[in-house]
Amino acid sequence: MTDTIIDRLFALNGKTALVTGGASGIGRMIAAALAGAGARVLIASRKGEACEAAAAEINAEGLPGRVEGFSGDVASEAGIAALGSAVDERTDRLDILVNNAGVSWGAPLEEFPYQAWDRVLSVNVTGLFALTQQLLPLIEASATADNPGRILNLGSVMGAVPMAERVYSYAASKAAVHHLTRALAKELAPRHITVNAFAPGPFQSKMTAFATASETQAEAVGRRVPLGRIGAPDDIAGATLFLCGRGGAYITGAVLPIDGGISVETGPELFGEG
Repeated sequence: MTDTIIDRLFALNGKTALVTGGASGIGRMIAAALAGAGARVLIASRKGEACEAAAAEINAEGLPGRVEGFSGDVASEAGIAALGSAVDERTDRLDILVNNAGVSWGAPLEEFPYQAWDRVLSVNVTGLFALTQQLLPLIEASATADNPGRILNLGSVMGAVPMAERVYSYAASKAAVHHLTRALAKELAPRHITVNAFAPGPFQSKMTAFATASETQAEAVGRRVPLGRIGAPDDIAGATLFLCGRGGAYITGAVLPIDGGISVETGPELFGEG
């Protein structure tokens, strides 16, 4: 039977993916999307039990792909080496790497602690780079010009526009992720690997629970977004399948804003109604 254009461009049957921080929030949305398109999805985070539980819940939905959860920490060199070994034990090829794991830290400017920079940059930037470096042989194993390997990094709208909102090291780390994405895209293109990033706006997650946990809170935040709402799982799923499927095979170095228009806000109209 002839594949439909949807299958041809977005199906991921036979692909293997790793999503760090995949037990909750945007990472879980990505994992579910990949499994929904037929991929085998490995999810890892510091809390291995949470990953196993998330995998069981996603698999219970009867999706065409499967999710496997286990423990993995990108906060230290030893943790990254252990995670790389765990992935090596499970697969001899990795078609998709999603560097989603991240942490944040909020405090007023005058009180923002020195250690908040080391902690956040270590996970969000150093960990992302070192894990990518560690897993490159697995990604290259199946990459071709027509069917490149995919690396997808999680940036943030806060890394694209100056809106730190007391999470200074987080905003700076995500700007670094955006630039690192472009640098790696340039270097890895000859090796048939695409490198792209998401720059999400507000979504419901553990990191944003202080502001989006309840529907009332989420609606209040959504009213401040140009499109009038916070992000939904389908917004992440559509972008994921685009960049990881055949439809996105010719795109690299992109930082895709999934932010409801926040990144193109410029404040009040300069000349008003005139």
